[in-house]
Parts: sequence; structure tokens; C-alpha cells
Amino acid sequence: MTTSTAQSRTPGHPDVPATMRAAVLKRQDQMALETLTVPQLEPDQVLVQVAAVGVCGSDVHYYEHGRIGDYVVDHPLILGHELSGRVAAVGSAVDPARIGRRVAVEPQRPCRTCKQCKAGRYNLCPDIEFYATPPVNGAFAEYVTIQSDFAYDIPDSVSDEAAALIEPLSVGLWACERAGIKPGSRVLIAGAGPIGIIAAQAARAYGAAEIYITDIAEDRLAFALEHGATHTLNARTDSVEGLDVDAFIDASGAPQAVRSGIKAVGPAGRVILVGLGADDVELPVSYIQNREIWLSGVFRYTNTWPLAIRLIADGKVDLDILVTGRYALADAEEALKAGKQPDQLKAVVYPGR
Repeated sequence: MTTSTAQSRTPGHPDVPATMRAAVLKRQDQMALETLTVPQLEPDQVLVQVAAVGVCGSDVHYYEHGRIGDYVVDHPLILGHELSGRVAAVGSAVDPARIGRRVAVEPQRPCRTCKQCKAGRYNLCPDIEFYATPPVNGAFAEYVTIQSDFAYDIPDSVSDEAAALIEPLSVGLWACERAGIKPGSRVLIAGAGPIGIIAAQAARAYGAAEIYITDIAEDRLAFALEHGATHTLNARTDSVEGLDVDAFIDASGAPQAVRSGIKAVGPAGRVILVGLGADDVELPVSYIQNREIWLSGVFRYTNTWPLAIRLIADGKVDLDILVTGRYALADAEEALKAGKQPDQLKAVVYPGR
């Protein structure tokens, strides 16, 4: 690791520099590489030297639009919430034996005391802090802090990239959990981007027998067929209505895909909305009512990292195949633009480079 002030060290942690580099979103469409103070540890936290950070669609949205719904970038913000790294230091309440361990980070901090947290739904905690969601900084930086129990040890067989992409895998796993996927299920997924491919792999890991995936890009459909899907459909020319699947997972956010997907669901089936799209979408309400279709959104995840790590280590999910672009921290802005290239799926930023 290199910093411009490598001779200066963090008090109490002689192996940790006092400053670090970070790629900062200054305002809409403007990034800057800055030198910042390494964040201070709370007693229950670990300091993670970041190895790899995946670029998410939400990062791109903040970069391009400066906001997502009510979350507005009105102060400089460090983006990035899909990350892995190595424990560089620990807080006073954490076992020092953790230092040096490779970890995958669950990038959120619930309050742990509210009604939702106590019910096990900590993703719905009204006071949750989530990386790269204003005003909370993310991981396009050399170091981050996180509560120790949200930094999960990973085996040597899991790459830094795959460990970082456990975050989007968790979205796919949570969607499958909400969709009730089980051995023999028939599933339709709209959108063959990273989340769609991940959802397909997650559905396969849950035992789904048939996994249909739709998109308008033939190259993405071909990739999906190689990595999780059993059937592909071109959304421009092929109808999904009447497929009578057990579950539909929308990873596109496209209103028409949502409406069509709902009509592909059989009686008592489930519809899970994952993709970020319009705030309001017209739905086929009578179809939903007459078939008692259960419809839900997905907001992040809970308790998914242990399962995700096991699935990757056992070879049941392959996340490394999603990485199509690798960027140094100084090139984080280029990484945010990479998704517009037709052959790109997942860009990864390496803060140590």
C-alpha cells in the first residue's frame, strides 16, 4: 500500500498510516482523488484495508444524478459498498487475532435495538447506516471501519473480487428467499445484467428446476444461459405471459417488464421487485387479486453472508465470471462509466493500486 504520508502512523496501530487515499464524489459528475484521515475505530469495530470494491448501479446513479429518491448528495461522498479486504486493526473490544484476516464486509450498521432489528429485520431499521448512502461514506478508499461481526472471514479459495461481490449476491439470495424458491421451482427473471445473472445463480443454488431470463441484448442472454439460466427470452420479441412460473424476480426496473412478468406468474405465485425503476408503475391489479399473487419489494438483505460464502467456496455460485473491468483507485471515475460499454458487466476498483 502507498500513501503520500506513509511515515505518519495511526496512534495505537503502528502498522496503519494516519492518512489514506479516497476517490470522492464532489458533486454530480465530478470525482476527485483526495488524501483523508484514516477513520478512527470504535471499540466493537475493525479497520479493513480495502482490497476490492465492485461498482453498483446505485454508485453510478449517485455519480450521474446526485441523488436516489430522498437520498441527496449535498456534501462530498465516498461511493462504493461492495467490498472485501484485510483486517488491519481492531477496536478495544475485538480479539486482536482478527488482524490479518481476509474478510468480506456487510456494509451496513443497524441500531440493533429498534422493533425491526429485534424482529430480525435489521435491513428495515429506520436508523440504519449504509455505506455510500448520504451522508455515510463508502469504500472507494484505502481503509474503512465496520462492526466486527459484519466483517466475515473468507477462505483462501474465495478471491477478493468474489468476496466483494457477496454484497450483490446477497441481494439475489434475499430475493430468492422472499420468492420462496425451493427445489423444483420455476422462476422468471427480467434483466440479464449483474443482478439478474446473480439471481439466476442463486435460484439454481436454491434448487430451481427451470430458470427463464429475459433481456433485449442477445449477448447478455447468451451469457446468462451459460451461467445460471435454463431458458432465455428476448424481451423485444418473445412473450412471457402464460409461463405460469412459481416466481418472478424483476431485476430490470422496466415498467413493461414488471407488468409482463406478473402475468407470467401462476396462481399463488410470488413477484419480487429488485430493479430500480420508476417510483410509480401501473400494475395488473385484477390479475394479482384473482390469482392471489404475493408481491413484495426487496430492500437489501439480512443474514446472507454466511450462506453466500459457503455457496462460493463450494462452487455453487461463480462471481468471478462477472468481473469485466479492473481499475485503480485513481481511475474510479472511469469505473463508474464502464457500465455503458456493451461488453461490460461488473467493474471492480482496487484501492491499493
